[in-house]
Amino acid sequence: MQRSKFTFARIKYKSGNWDTDQRMPSNLLNSLLEYTTIPLDPEEKIVELSSHDLFKYPFCYLSGHKLVQFDQQEAANFKKYVNNGGFVFVDDCNHDIDGLFAKSFETQMSNLFGPTALKKISNQHQIYHSFFNFEKGPPTTSFELNGWGDDLVHDYLKAITVNNRIGVLYSNKDYGCEWDYDFRNKRFLAEDNTKFGVNIILYAMGINS
Repeated sequence: MQRSKFTFARIKYKSGNWDTDQRMPSNLLNSLLEYTTIPLDPEEKIVELSSHDLFKYPFCYLSGHKLVQFDQQEAANFKKYVNNGGFVFVDDCNHDIDGLFAKSFETQMSNLFGPTALKKISNQHQIYHSFFNFEKGPPTTSFELNGWGDDLVHDYLKAITVNNRIGVLYSNKDYGCEWDYDFRNKRFLAEDNTKFGVNIILYAMGINS
């Protein structure tokens, strides 16, 4: 895997809808440029889950609203990628633990890694302190506060851990939509809400402040 330069790689899978929140990657790349000195690829890369190209990238993003049902090659690649040190940030755009994306994705993870592999992580986990400090755990999104989705504020994230490191970080909070705006509009926010995205990426890359 190429760790010398960060590339935002988005996973394309055959079921469901994978191409959500299209401005979000450039927004996070701008945040990395603003807050860190790590070398960046300025363009998002789309990587098919069934392709061996997946193994070039240590960080990948997967999202959607609909059914997640990997075919045989997609499932094999996903499992091999995670077990060999890859990191996948998975975000449920429905922000709904009873929604189609959540139920089908969690079924896929159970099939690949076992029924107890996907677990809630502590709000004191290293990922909340890898660059910026989030003392209360995962920051709340405006969609949760507005009562969309399951009308819950999720005070946790889930993860699959491999060799004491997160391999799959799973969110029902809809960070993708929260960060889906032109990066030039961040100046209008009282607090830059993409900072947690910086934490996620630096943790995935094995870089700590």
